[in-house]
Amino acid sequence: MTKSISSSNKIIKNTGFLYGRMAITVFISLYTTRLILNSLGVSDFGVFGIVGGAIGMLSFLDGAMAAATQRFMSFVEGEGDELKKHKVFNVSIVLHIGIAVIVLCMLELASLAFFCGILNIAPDRIYAAKAIYHFMVLSAVFTIITVPFDAAINSHEDMLFYGITGVLESILKLCLAIWITYTSYDKLIVYGLFIAVITVITLVIKQIYCSIKYKECKVQPKQYFDYPLFKEMTHYASWNFMGSMGTVVGNYGSGLVVNHFFGTAVNAAQSVTGQLNGQLLSFSNNMLKALNPVIVKKEGEGNRDSMLKHSLTGCKLSYILLAVFAIPFLVETPFILKLWLKIVPEWTILFCRLFVVTTMIQQFTITFGTTIGATGRIKAISLFSSLISLLPNIVYIILFSLGASPVWLYILILIDLGIFSAFFMIYQCKVKCGLDITYFLKSVVAGNVISTFISLSVAVLLAVLQSESIYRLLQIGIICPIVYLVCTYFFVFNSEEKSIIQNLMKKLILKK
Repeated sequence: MTKSISSSNKIIKNTGFLYGRMAITVFISLYTTRLILNSLGVSDFGVFGIVGGAIGMLSFLDGAMAAATQRFMSFVEGEGDELKKHKVFNVSIVLHIGIAVIVLCMLELASLAFFCGILNIAPDRIYAAKAIYHFMVLSAVFTIITVPFDAAINSHEDMLFYGITGVLESILKLCLAIWITYTSYDKLIVYGLFIAVITVITLVIKQIYCSIKYKECKVQPKQYFDYPLFKEMTHYASWNFMGSMGTVVGNYGSGLVVNHFFGTAVNAAQSVTGQLNGQLLSFSNNMLKALNPVIVKKEGEGNRDSMLKHSLTGCKLSYILLAVFAIPFLVETPFILKLWLKIVPEWTILFCRLFVVTTMIQQFTITFGTTIGATGRIKAISLFSSLISLLPNIVYIILFSLGASPVWLYILILIDLGIFSAFFMIYQCKVKCGLDITYFLKSVVAGNVISTFISLSVAVLLAVLQSESIYRLLQIGIICPIVYLVCTYFFVFNSEEKSIIQNLMKKLILKK
């Protein structure tokens, strides 16, 4: 019991650090995007979105690979084997150097095709686009090599340091955005170069910190290399890499398809949609970053029931933390975008709404990937991730060739990555981890659907009764989250969770 309370307190503390980081970085990031869009213009912003999308693509790959390495580190943390920690870290260093070389070769070969007819970019911006691409490739390679250090930070649940580096990165990007507003050099090239430089700076800081802070983060592959462990990690990483690469190529491929048929203006709408969705997701992702290592450690301890309990709690809380902000946003999307951006690229409003709904559906099973990964049995979900990400691009090409609207991109994403993917993950979690589907639907899905419907109805009613204004935005932004959270208390939380909330409220009242 004491151990459970200690674990919960650590999760709460780490989540607090991450939300402190988010409170600073969200507003900085949104303002930075506004400055960049206005400085570059819609066309150049779209160029960076499609060409510089390599860095966004590889940041996703970085996160996926870090999750794979973190699985082993967190598992060993649960086992409490100090020698194996050193071995896991050094084997992962060797493994990621190999991955970095493969990715470098793949991306440089891909560039030959990208700039010979695939990308729909104005001829006078080709040179700038090529420069950005190579900046991103170099920073991506460096990012991959430092993945083991990111995994070490996560497995140690050191979220204070993670929060500090996140704030530093946001501040540097804001300074860059202000600078390019006034620079006389090619703004697109300058932006691409220094985005890569900022990425390298933050990664070097992480390397130095881990080398000083954690005993196992000493790069000594000759001393700690373990071939059986290398074989096991390579097998796991290979499947994880396949799934991640399929997702990455699929996501980037959809951008290329859109670029080919509709040009950089629609890519700009995609970029804005992705950034805004990313900021909304930060509300739930911060909690998950603190919770995921705990899920894996529970499996390392051999406590499957506790792992599933933490996993379902993660799904429940992740949806709540996203929905409380997403519901008002869905109703007030046009007004929020006009306030945020002076220039709102065409299609952005519809793209944002569809993508946010997709993301809300994904939260119902958001921890299941970590849960299944903790068991080491990831072959099926890796193959599924690759196929479900790559195959839609064929459908996009057919639809757009027949004259379909760009909005079909996000309609198919909703069906494919939202609904279909959720059913698959639920089934896999049942087969591999013993998930009780009936209990999952009752405890996680049903209550949240009811709460969302009631809150959304209130938001729509308020929007219909008033004209668009700051006052209406504030009213919806305050009333709807309150309605949603009250509904959540009655329809989502079980008796144990209600008791915890009541005790917290009593403590807060007594302190006053």
